[in-house]
Amino acid sequence: MNTQLLIQTAAALLTPGKGVLAMDESPHTCNLRLAEASIPQTPATRQRYRQLLITTPGLEEGISGAILHDETIRQPVLDRHGNQAGSLVAFLIGAGIVPGIKVDLGTTDLAMHPGEKLTLGLHGLAERVREYVAMGARFAKWRAVITIGPAVPTPGCIQANAQALASYAKVCQAEGLLPIIEPEVVMEGSHSVDRCEQVTEQVLGAVFQQLREHRVLLEATILKPNMVLAGADHATDTHHEDVAQATLRCLRRTVPAGVAGIAFLSGGQSDVLATQRLNAICNASCAPWPMTFSFGRALQRSALDAWAGKPANVRIAQESLLHRVHCNSAAQRGEYSPSMESGCDRATPDQEKRRQRAVS
Repeated sequence: MNTQLLIQTAAALLTPGKGVLAMDESPHTCNLRLAEASIPQTPATRQRYRQLLITTPGLEEGISGAILHDETIRQPVLDRHGNQAGSLVAFLIGAGIVPGIKVDLGTTDLAMHPGEKLTLGLHGLAERVREYVAMGARFAKWRAVITIGPAVPTPGCIQANAQALASYAKVCQAEGLLPIIEPEVVMEGSHSVDRCEQVTEQVLGAVFQQLREHRVLLEATILKPNMVLAGADHATDTHHEDVAQATLRCLRRTVPAGVAGIAFLSGGQSDVLATQRLNAICNASCAPWPMTFSFGRALQRSALDAWAGKPANVRIAQESLLHRVHCNSAAQRGEYSPSMESGCDRATPDQEKRRQRAVS
């Protein structure tokens, strides 16, 4: 294990003012999002969309790393004539953005645990990791899914997923990839913020116990946790400051100071809400670890809507992505203000034509 290289990778991902772009959606999930925006769901469309994201001018100003899917890490960058001009990985490296890879294979029903999931992908993991390292990846991600309900999560589900996360992290470190550990307590449900805090604390406690038992080097590990939030169907909203205090309290109780850093997931929150809550957390923090963001849809949603699959909209879509990156970069420093959102809505050429026709 090249300990120094792993620690250097962690430091690069946790560069102050920068976060990680999670663009590791599977083809199936990416197709669902394309369909929502009425965009054709084809491999070529997915390639164009991913190229739009990573070739955004100035992306490296607020993005330190990008998490890719197996399909994405193998895709090329195309020039304006449709000819290959290198790989997406090579473009990221050239822009100073660290390429990463999602290595889990999704979830399956956990046997004899109704309503609970276990993440797959440990079989053959070392071989896959070696291939990804050879392709230029420097870090990896594995997501566990924990649901809150009347009788869940159970201790068996928590332990099974904690063991899988620790096994994944050990393999990655041994083969030269920095592991990002993502034990996500999902937002679905009507639970309170107090219940989310209780479950998140249980999950993180189990995860770090397993990491210790598997001899995972914490200084070469990044945690990607959920924020402590009430369920999406809960009757009342939680103030951002209350989210921040509950989240920080939970992390301080469970996360060792030796962990390299924390990169929050957005977990289905709207883009602006995710930014506001990140700002509240970072503004209130006196934590021993650097903290940042690793957002997926909360960074991409507005860009995808602006693009709509049309070449004429690429520039405005990239501007929309860069705006969200800059907002979250400010939030990572605790310097975000709602005033940053004013004037950020830009019309695509098609939208502008429709407006002109309406006026005339």
